[in-house]
Amino acid sequence: MIKVVRIFVWAVVAALSTAAMGLAPLYAKAIEPEMLDSLPPADVVILGEVHDNPAHHLNQTRAVAALQPKALVFEMLTPDLAQLVSPALRSDEQALAAALGWAELGWPDFAMYYPIFLAAPDAPVFGGAVPREDVRRAMTVGAGAVFGDAARKYGLDADLDPNEQALREVEQMTAHCDALSVAMIPGMVSAQRLRDAALARAALQAFDATGGPVVVITGSGHADRLRGIPVALAHAAPDLRVLSVGQLESDPGKDAPFDLWLVTDPHPRPDPCAASR
Repeated sequence: MIKVVRIFVWAVVAALSTAAMGLAPLYAKAIEPEMLDSLPPADVVILGEVHDNPAHHLNQTRAVAALQPKALVFEMLTPDLAQLVSPALRSDEQALAAALGWAELGWPDFAMYYPIFLAAPDAPVFGGAVPREDVRRAMTVGAGAVFGDAARKYGLDADLDPNEQALREVEQMTAHCDALSVAMIPGMVSAQRLRDAALARAALQAFDATGGPVVVITGSGHADRLRGIPVALAHAAPDLRVLSVGQLESDPGKDAPFDLWLVTDPHPRPDPCAASR
């Protein structure tokens, strides 16, 4: 879960990756919340968030209500947990939270996420989370080895370009308050690649099962057009129309790696890096 990203890293990634991958944002502009009522058509719409910002979840709920997707994919749920979401549970916030064991999952208050479930009440729910033990394994053996037979399909069968790898390592160090050992950083990049591919796989499974559109609820880092879920989907299903919508707490400038983005006020929170100083 990336909570802090330096804008200068985004700008450099955009400059290098756009030419290399042909994944430049389609629209590349900031929008206001009312524009969530009429987003451009797409097979998969990735709605990013800063996880603890209530305004971002309100915006996601608004977009889902307007889109009425055929399926919802949540970064917060594993595939097994997503299968627990039944119509009966969906109508009861406390019962659904209890069934999912939400309080033990480490995500912000379920009350912020629950309205998204209700905004498309008939859409089946898919999970894109990777079990923690698999994330830890990816840090040592690599994302492709953990992902399995479909690694090549989702672009995990080869190392990143050295420049891209270096940029992602800088980003991971920054996201973790410059507190990680240098030896850990390549593993953190592998873990992020695994998460992106797993979310892409869940989105594609949801699309294949329902015909779409599919909405993915995830952190804005995973919505990144140049390195996140869209990259993995471009490998696996290049004809799929993918729309990435980022939500941020500061102006990213013209090089934000999303098709569309919203900038909201920061949510009050303690300094996440205070304990690292």
